[in-house]
Amino acid sequence: MINSLFIINSSGDVFMEKHWKSVVNKSVCDYFFEAQRNASAPEDVPPIISTPHHYLVSIYREKMYMVAVVLTEVPPMFVIEFLHRVVDTFVDYFGECTESSIKDNYVIVYELLEEMLDNGFPLATEANILQELIKPPNILRTVVNTVTGKSNVSDVLPSGQLSNIPWRRTGVKYTNNEAYFDVIEEIDAIIDRMGTTVSAEIQGVVDSSIRLTGMPDLTLSFVNPRLLDDVSFHPCVRYKRWESERVLSFVPPDGNFKLMSYHIGTQNIVAIPVYIKPTITLKEGAASKLDITVGPKQTMGKVVESVVLTIPLPKAVLNVNLTSNQGNYSFDPATKILSWDVGKMTSGQGSKLPNIKGSLNLQSGCPVPDSSPTIMVEFKIQQLAVSGIKVNRLDMYGEKYKPFKGVKYLTKAGKFQVRT
Repeated sequence: MINSLFIINSSGDVFMEKHWKSVVNKSVCDYFFEAQRNASAPEDVPPIISTPHHYLVSIYREKMYMVAVVLTEVPPMFVIEFLHRVVDTFVDYFGECTESSIKDNYVIVYELLEEMLDNGFPLATEANILQELIKPPNILRTVVNTVTGKSNVSDVLPSGQLSNIPWRRTGVKYTNNEAYFDVIEEIDAIIDRMGTTVSAEIQGVVDSSIRLTGMPDLTLSFVNPRLLDDVSFHPCVRYKRWESERVLSFVPPDGNFKLMSYHIGTQNIVAIPVYIKPTITLKEGAASKLDITVGPKQTMGKVVESVVLTIPLPKAVLNVNLTSNQGNYSFDPATKILSWDVGKMTSGQGSKLPNIKGSLNLQSGCPVPDSSPTIMVEFKIQQLAVSGIKVNRLDMYGEKYKPFKGVKYLTKAGKFQVRT
């Protein structure tokens, strides 16, 4: 399965490596660096790179690359999912997964990787099991371990490791019993200059935070479960129950975890919550014009927040002279990127829609670019799942107390592009 793991920072330095079988020289990363140079953006590096003797499987998160080296053919999504699980585990332990947090906790990182993979095969990847095996870092434990020479690894096997519910430890007790669910949806869309949707799809996840005493058995139902046809679940979900009744039945892990993820493709009608009217005219000299209006639509009365438009202008643009009636804009003369931070938009603004307009100064003698730039859009809408997914109810069996329950919804932009 996985032979080695290299962690590479944004500068291209391999600052950590871990080998489970034979040691692979880090010169194998040269193939990855070549692909990185050819990519237009950090996240556009091919996730699978074939070399004469290895396969390199990588993910890009937190401005770092996790590159796994595989000697034989394996299901690539299996390796990619494991790498994401490694990053999530680091976040659980250290609060963040950055180069500095990994370097500050090298010993724990190596202990975690040793437990998560056994001879190249995934072993313990659940946060509950790992936290019983390897205690999370704190100042007191670090001082004691330094003085006594002890490690963070427990001498006792976790209680859930040998049970048929390995993701939940036994004897869990809480004063306040709570179950929270976050339905988060990202819209990936391409909109043409006339406002027509070329393609649109939704990537959704249901994140859970469960802190319940004992061994509760939960059932989560949706108002319109038929919208969910392309789904993947946490191992705790009973899949046969979902297939027959379209309800989620599970004994939850203790703490935070991703209950399910889903994808709604272009065959369904995806509501686009914002519209943009761009007019960009490029001519030689100071005759180039830019006029962009943005507004909300199909937001069910919700406020669109954190609206940011990023426009990579042609290299021939020297500077810009723009005015906006809302928010602030900035232009980087080196990268030629125009960024407009709009802020909030409400559906009742009427004629006062956010607008930015003005002139662009092109370098004299340079040919006028043939193609117009593509606008990248970011936004967030609280308490709205744009797909229409809605949680109906949560029932608990096996315990007698009544937990506090809560559900939040969030829609945000993924790769949202508007052609001009």
